[in-house]
Amino acid sequence: MIESIRWVGDVDGTLVLLDQTRLPTAQVEIECPDLKTVFEAIQMLRVRGAPAIGIAAAYGVCIGLQQFDDGQFVSRLEHVVETLANSRPTAVNLFWALDRMKTAAADLLESGSTPEETRAKLLEQAQAIHDEDRQMCHAIGRHGAGLLADGQGVLTHCNAGGLATSEYGTALSVFFTAQDEGKSLHVFVDETRPLLQGSRLTAWELLQRDIPATLICDSMAAQVMREGKIQAVVTGADRIAANGDTANKIGTYSVAVLAKAHDIPFYVAAPTNTFDLSIASGAEIPIEQRDAEEITHGFGKQTAPTGVGVYNPAFDVTPADLIAAIITERGVIDPVNKEQVAAILSVDKTI
Repeated sequence: MIESIRWVGDVDGTLVLLDQTRLPTAQVEIECPDLKTVFEAIQMLRVRGAPAIGIAAAYGVCIGLQQFDDGQFVSRLEHVVETLANSRPTAVNLFWALDRMKTAAADLLESGSTPEETRAKLLEQAQAIHDEDRQMCHAIGRHGAGLLADGQGVLTHCNAGGLATSEYGTALSVFFTAQDEGKSLHVFVDETRPLLQGSRLTAWELLQRDIPATLICDSMAAQVMREGKIQAVVTGADRIAANGDTANKIGTYSVAVLAKAHDIPFYVAAPTNTFDLSIASGAEIPIEQRDAEEITHGFGKQTAPTGVGVYNPAFDVTPADLIAAIITERGVIDPVNKEQVAAILSVDKTI
């Protein structure tokens, strides 16, 4: 079982992350002893994937509150939350986790808890967020595995496994649970340019589980579909609007369009805390713009002429009408529309 995030010690302990920028050639853990290193780890994709970012941010609040001046606890909390919120703009789980930690702190302080008591309770809150994500991932797998049949070929884009979440992941949880149920799948993995999360991370995770996997370039997906090798597509999500429009790693929209053209169901697997009901549609989702060198100097090697213009959005939005179903820990949203999203999100949270 992949453990990409762990807390070591008590309230004055440290956050330890599996550095995903070093995979697949090296498994290196890094310690995050202060707010700066947590921020850097999130921003530089050492920890990535919407749920994992949320978990890391929750622990980051605990790290950031290990140092504060007397009488300045509340202002320090505000600074820590604001700093972490600026690390990445698209993954809604980041803001969900920070809001949960901030609200918990406010309630504790209002009830008379001291800063030290509040810090201890906030660590418990972060650990609860972590544990809840484990449970949600397994529930997503249970709901999603039934959508896949034994012997099918499936395509996934980017990485939505244990590296991006806790243990089973979201999209990969569907595959892992199907394997647990005795089904044999063949997973086609998009490289996911420009940072190759598919080839570096998803392919690595599938090999750890002995699931047959074939790596393809992003531009090969249409041909593989045309050859009849793919019967379903499953991806994760970083933010889902109230109407079901879904933001995910750049290239996901292209895959959804191709799936529609080849009459292949396109599924999204995500926990309910990935939904942002404050936005009506995907048009309102902020899209992170990343450094040009990720394209012109990928992994340190120049592959484009100096001075060329670059456009590097990290995410795109797949319209709800291209999504066959959204698989959540509370059940499957089908059809994908505002009414069905609201219905699933109103279901009791017990997993």
